[in-house]
Amino acid sequence: MLDPNQYRLTGEQRAYALNNRGEIRYDRQGRIHQDILDSYSEHGFYVFENVIEEDEIEDLKEDLSNLLDHAPIAPKAEIDRYGNPARGTEFKIPTFRFGKPLSDPYGGTDANNGRHPAKMSEPAPAADAPEYTIFFVYGIFQVMDAYLRLYGHPELLKVAEAINGKDFAPFNDSIWIKEPGLGTSVAWHQDGTTHWQHPNWHENIHGFNFMAQLEDTNPENALWVVPGTHKEGKADIKRMVEDAGTDRLPDAVPMLCQAGDVAICNRQVLHGSFANTSAQRRVSIVFGFHPRASVLNVKTHFGNLEPTIYDEARIHRRSRVIQLAIDARSQRFQDETPYEYKPLKDQVEENRWSETTRQSVLHNYNLYNLGI
Repeated sequence: MLDPNQYRLTGEQRAYALNNRGEIRYDRQGRIHQDILDSYSEHGFYVFENVIEEDEIEDLKEDLSNLLDHAPIAPKAEIDRYGNPARGTEFKIPTFRFGKPLSDPYGGTDANNGRHPAKMSEPAPAADAPEYTIFFVYGIFQVMDAYLRLYGHPELLKVAEAINGKDFAPFNDSIWIKEPGLGTSVAWHQDGTTHWQHPNWHENIHGFNFMAQLEDTNPENALWVVPGTHKEGKADIKRMVEDAGTDRLPDAVPMLCQAGDVAICNRQVLHGSFANTSAQRRVSIVFGFHPRASVLNVKTHFGNLEPTIYDEARIHRRSRVIQLAIDARSQRFQDETPYEYKPLKDQVEENRWSETTRQSVLHNYNLYNLGI
C-alpha cells in the first residue's frame, strides 16, 4: 500500500530537481529570459520566486481577511456572522463557494464540463469541524482592490506577453482557499475543454494561469502537477487513476512555493490537489490569460453557461479590466513603471481607475470571462 508520507517526500525531491523556479529574469533586450520560457515549455509550470513584496502581501491579506469576515454564514445565506448583508451577494455570480470539509466537490461529477472524471479520497474531518468551509472565491477584483492591483503587476504582464503575444486576452480569476484540516481537494483535471481537436492545436492554445501565493505551501496542501502532460493532448484521467490504483499519480510533483511567489501553470497540464489534512493554510490567487487567437470568434458554453460567441466586443469589454488594474496599481505603487497593454494603449484615459469605472467597468465584470 502506498505510504502517503513517502509519496510526498519523493514528490518534493523530484519537484526541486526540475530546475523550473527562480526570479523573473530578462535578456539584454528586456525580454523574458529564454531559459524561463524553455523550462515552462518543458514542464508546463514554473515558480517565479519573490514576485510580491511584503507590503503588497499585507494589503492582499488584509483585503481577504475583511472579505471573509463578512462572508455569508452558509451556502445560499444572505447575512454575515454579524447579521448584516453578506459581501458578494450583490453580484449576479455569487462570490463564495462552500464545500464539506476535506471533501472532493468535483471528482466524478459533471461539474466544469465533466473534466474531473476520477474522485479523490475524502478523509474524515475532525469531530468539531464546521459543516462547511469556503474553498473558492469568484470575481475577486470587484470585492478586493488589492487583488485588482495585483492583476496589473508589470512583470507578470510581461510574462503573459512573452507566452501569449502582445495582444493577449484575459481568462478569469479566483481564489482557492485550503484551510488547515478543512480544505477540499480538487480532482485531477486539465483546465482546457474546447480546443483539444482544434486543427491548429498547440501546447499553449488553452492559455495559462498565474497562481500567486499568500502563504508558504507544503506537499500536503499544494497543487500537484504531472510535468509535461500539456504537450500530450487530452489525457485519459480515469484510466490513469485506475492504472495507478490510487489517486496519488506516480509522476506528479507538488508545486512548492513561498509566500510572495507566483507560479505559472499551463491550462493543459494535468493537475489536482488533495484534501488539506495539514496544519498549514494555502491561499492561491489565480488569474489567467489566453492567446487572442484562442478566444476570438470562438463559440463556447464554458462553465455550463449558455452558448456564447467571444466576438471583438466581448473581448474588449473584459480586457478593460486589465487596463483598470494597470492604472489602479500605478496609483498605489507610483515608483513602478506601468505595463503598456497594447490592445488598449490608445484607451488609457477612459479606463482610469475611479469610483466611476468601479461601477461602469468592474461591477459584474466576470459575466464576460473568456473560458475555453
